[in-house]
Amino acid sequence: MNAYETKDIRNIAIIAHSGAGKTSMGEAFLFNAKVTDRLCRVDDGNSVLDFEPEEIKRKTTIMSSFHYLKWKKKIINIIDTPGDTNFITETFSSLSIADSAVLLIDAVAGVEVQTDRVWQVAQENNIPTILFINKMDRERADFFSAIKSIEDNLKAKLVIIQIPIGKENNFKGVVDLITQKALLFSKEGSGEITKADLPEELKDEATFYREKLIEAVAESNDTLLEKYLDSGELSDEEVSNGLRNGILKNAFSPVMCGAALLNMGIQPVLDLIAENFPSPQDRPPRKAKNAKTGAEEVLQLTSQGPFYGFVFKTVSDPYTGKLTVLKVSSGVLNSDSTIFNINRNAKEKIGQVLKLEGKSQKPINPAVAGDIVALSKLKETTTNDTLTEGKSDIVFEALKYPTPAIFYAINPKSRGDEDKLSGALARLQEEDPTVQFSRDEQTKEFLISGMGQIHLEVMVEKLKRKFGVEVELKTPKVPYKETIKGKARVQGKYKRQSGGRGQYGDCWLEIEPQPRGKGFEFVDKIVGGAIPRNYIPSIEKGIVETMAQGVIAGYPFVDVKVTVVDGSFHEVDSSDMAFKIAASMGFKKGVVDSNPILLEPIMEMVITVPEECQGDIIGDLNSRRGRVLGMDPKNKNQVIRAQVPMAEILDYDHTLKSITRGRGSFTMILDHYEELPSYLSDKIIAAAKKEKEED
Repeated sequence: MNAYETKDIRNIAIIAHSGAGKTSMGEAFLFNAKVTDRLCRVDDGNSVLDFEPEEIKRKTTIMSSFHYLKWKKKIINIIDTPGDTNFITETFSSLSIADSAVLLIDAVAGVEVQTDRVWQVAQENNIPTILFINKMDRERADFFSAIKSIEDNLKAKLVIIQIPIGKENNFKGVVDLITQKALLFSKEGSGEITKADLPEELKDEATFYREKLIEAVAESNDTLLEKYLDSGELSDEEVSNGLRNGILKNAFSPVMCGAALLNMGIQPVLDLIAENFPSPQDRPPRKAKNAKTGAEEVLQLTSQGPFYGFVFKTVSDPYTGKLTVLKVSSGVLNSDSTIFNINRNAKEKIGQVLKLEGKSQKPINPAVAGDIVALSKLKETTTNDTLTEGKSDIVFEALKYPTPAIFYAINPKSRGDEDKLSGALARLQEEDPTVQFSRDEQTKEFLISGMGQIHLEVMVEKLKRKFGVEVELKTPKVPYKETIKGKARVQGKYKRQSGGRGQYGDCWLEIEPQPRGKGFEFVDKIVGGAIPRNYIPSIEKGIVETMAQGVIAGYPFVDVKVTVVDGSFHEVDSSDMAFKIAASMGFKKGVVDSNPILLEPIMEMVITVPEECQGDIIGDLNSRRGRVLGMDPKNKNQVIRAQVPMAEILDYDHTLKSITRGRGSFTMILDHYEELPSYLSDKIIAAAKKEKEED
């Protein structure tokens, strides 16, 4: 790779709803730039960008992949991102470091749910974006219907710079509204373009949309607007320069079209990226702060200052080791040097600086500001860390990840895999921070959580492939709890005589409920030495141990106040163990007399669904004993907030996908516990008793 400068770099993310053709566009980019010698395809299993076995199996992008090409003396770093909601966090991370984006819209389906999500994130990051209407060769493909779908759903300020020539199977090219020429594409995948005069039947339409283009360009620049108002026309050069200025300011989004799978319309996109889209130095600096004072800091993106880099992705592999992917935010990064990790307060020795080429890497030296590169086998560094060449307190703003939506119990299939599981999961968490692993102290289960069913299935496959750990996922146990609604005064008495020294403990307990969430309270009201002071802790311990084991169904006991008010003892036979057993017996008896109940966990859910699915979703939530708290419109979607018992939504991912045809998403967190209806608690108590008898 020859020497290059920051001004020559273009970092572009390819984003879209799953199946819109992102990877096909990336492959066409590489082929047209002669990086690859054939047009690779996802369906053929030979994609350079979708190279993970799990991606090849499912024919969909699971993790962001990186490559680069040279086009018109520019280095274009392309980031192929996932469009499936299970892996959308990868897309959000990539957009945080991209300087521009290509958003693909399916010419048949129009704007879909993930189209809206990735567009919103791109806009939040103020990323200039090309809207590419793809699959123009398909049956029922309609360019202008797709435009209307974009205007209705994304509320985007559009500038149409191409209109299609031909429709569906007869799609053969576009009218370039800047040069006012017809561009005819080969259908053989070669990318060959023939320039021609405008078709007679499209001249009026081309004139109309060119006027719209000139108006939009003029409105983005005062000088051009003044000339346009005076003369009513702009030159091709002025239109081109005005287009670039408007794109850099993100004043509008240019619209193009083609068929990525057939390599139709791809070269004009590369031309636009190289000539009109921002280099890293055209973009505002990433937010940073002083780690000690919390004050905001500004690091200008320049190759002249000290080196700073932000780690936005980690790839973990048991064979090649850990690969740290970063964007150089300032200065230059040299091979065979020592850098400093500010977050970990640790030095890191680096070998070669690498450019990513799909699953392969190529050494470069140096990497200049704005470039995306990788380092191998860093010991301390993880995602979200800030690297520099000397000690510093400046750190970049960390990426934020969505809350996992579902969780499962995870069990190793063999005893030999138990020891390897935690280490393997820790490595996967480095690669994907949305995967969380924990142990439920109540149910004693190991839990793995993620963004959806497919997400966790992929993690299971990776555990086996990368680390040789085979596991199975099971529906987790619901962590019910026990408590009481009434009060009782009971005696707990334990007396045993079997020759020699006996056992004697006697205590009177008052049991009453506590407010929800107050926990356990123990009160000592013994007076007059009815029970010696040294036995009181044993009484409390007996109650606490019994609470942990449960009384009516084996679930932990909560929110109860127990007062020891009276009792008796024996000078010889009383002991700590005797009073501990007596307290346990008394507590169990008191619970039975105090109207015991089960409490169930209630989850707070935020569910985003298309408007037309709102009624079905609410009906389903009601059938699951859910309470809808509110609804808020968001573009063409509805955001539903609800509280639903955990036991009713352990399979919700499947149901939501079925009702919304894959267009819905949700998050949930534990909100509180409340009483389980008696008709359900009776079944759970009966099942617990049966299980205990069988044991």
